[in-house]
Amino acid sequence: MKQIPLALVPPQSGGFDSLLQGPNAQAVQHLRSLVMPAAPVYLWGGSGTGKTRLLRALAAERQQEGERIGWFDAADPLPWALDETWSLVIVDNCEALDAMHQQAAFALFVEAGSHGVQWAAAGRLPPVDLPLRDDLRTRLAWGHVFALQALGEGETRAALRREADRRGILLSDDVMDYLLTRFQRDLKHLMQLLDQLDEFALSEHRAVTVPLLKKMLAEQA
Repeated sequence: MKQIPLALVPPQSGGFDSLLQGPNAQAVQHLRSLVMPAAPVYLWGGSGTGKTRLLRALAAERQQEGERIGWFDAADPLPWALDETWSLVIVDNCEALDAMHQQAAFALFVEAGSHGVQWAAAGRLPPVDLPLRDDLRTRLAWGHVFALQALGEGETRAALRREADRRGILLSDDVMDYLLTRFQRDLKHLMQLLDQLDEFALSEHRAVTVPLLKKMLAEQA
């Protein structure tokens, strides 16, 4: 069982106001306007399309309203159990659920439904293609299913700039160009790099520059 009290929500995963919607505006607006309990929600898309970030934004918004959230990941140890005081249960990385975790997720889904607890989940594949038992795959397809897409280059730049501004980082065009030309462009990976760069700059007491980024990468290697 895993809870995520507000203090444990990663700082880069604020509410919906911190998100750049891009091609995923329909999914963002649906989650933002969700009146719980409602039909289950399942988000799918490749790495870097923002699945986990959207789920964290949903969790953060509900926690800001004083609600309690249950968060489960395919890698989390068993057993999983529902807390009836939760308003929302989230299961992430559904494509990686093994047989025992599939059984736990299905039981959690059924119990959440019987207690009026909202359910949201995410995976890299649409429900029909998930390598899961039939009853769980069917349950995941019951509600609203949204296919997420990666942001375009302009939107990725805007998202990085917004996150850097939130952190108080002056992200020059040179650093931005280096990040976008030398690394995979999915937002998840780039945000992780930005997080590492922020910590490294603080430890070095230096501004964020391309030479500092190169030094960080060299030390990691």
